[in-house]
Amino acid sequence: MKLSFIVSDQTNPYWNIAVENYFVSQPDDGTVVLYLWKNRRTVVIGQNQNPYSECNIEALNNDGGYVMRRTTGGGAVYHDDGNINFSFIAPYDLYDQALQFEVIRRALLTFGIESQLSGRNDILCQGRKFSGNAFSKGRHQRLHHGTILIKGNLDDLQKYLKPKPAKLHKHGVASVKSRVVNLSELATIDSSNIIPALHDAFEEVYGQKATTIDFHDIMKEPQVIELHDHFCSADWIYGNWSTFVATKKGQFEWGEVELAITVDEKNGVITNVEIATDSLDTTITDRIRNILVNSSASHPPTIDNQHEDTNTIKDILSLIY
Repeated sequence: MKLSFIVSDQTNPYWNIAVENYFVSQPDDGTVVLYLWKNRRTVVIGQNQNPYSECNIEALNNDGGYVMRRTTGGGAVYHDDGNINFSFIAPYDLYDQALQFEVIRRALLTFGIESQLSGRNDILCQGRKFSGNAFSKGRHQRLHHGTILIKGNLDDLQKYLKPKPAKLHKHGVASVKSRVVNLSELATIDSSNIIPALHDAFEEVYGQKATTIDFHDIMKEPQVIELHDHFCSADWIYGNWSTFVATKKGQFEWGEVELAITVDEKNGVITNVEIATDSLDTTITDRIRNILVNSSASHPPTIDNQHEDTNTIKDILSLIY
């Protein structure tokens, strides 16, 4: 096993996600990568989310911000210069979420900050969230990335993100702002001194030295340039979501979902399904489409109870039947 450590000096989100996905696409050479990066004034949405329902796009654009769609599931988050992000990229046999979370926990301990995992993808301190995490699987590599909120502008967070009333009710709070915490409120920590702490914790947890990679060398790779152009394209970010009108909505333990269903009234068959969701499972949308399209709009289709996502599928079907 080898360790690689890389820090971006860019705040343009499309370069940062391009480099991340470049590493995810690489063949297995026995290396675990820790990649640190910052985005400037960016709302990051999950792969299957509707940007128009997650973000105040007009306000963000007017202020010179960015909307970025990532390749992982989960919900929308806000990044700015007071937020540092981390990515662990590792081959399947070296990928270990317990070790990866331990790197974050141990780095924060150097500042006297105790942290705890919570729910499906959050890290908390004193009951308040400072890190959201998401995960995906590539052909050769797996990805675990997340945020560390250090000195973010919480007013901007509230300005640009559109919180869902169901989520706020579920958490028993009145705003997004009250659910999160800047770590700089709790310790003398900033986005510069946390970088060496993460580097040292990475080497300590994995028990060996890490090779530092120059970010600009990676930026010059033709594949990275191609990925940058893809991630900043309007087709990838917005697609046809501007015309999406949800006909069914639901909030479940695993996340929220909005469905737009088209039915052929003549024969009562579902002809099209569009799905917006913050599920961590990025493939669930395709499976739901495969189940519903060409099925009866009045009688639920039969599903295989042996699949691990059966309960999620049943939840979504309950919105229709």
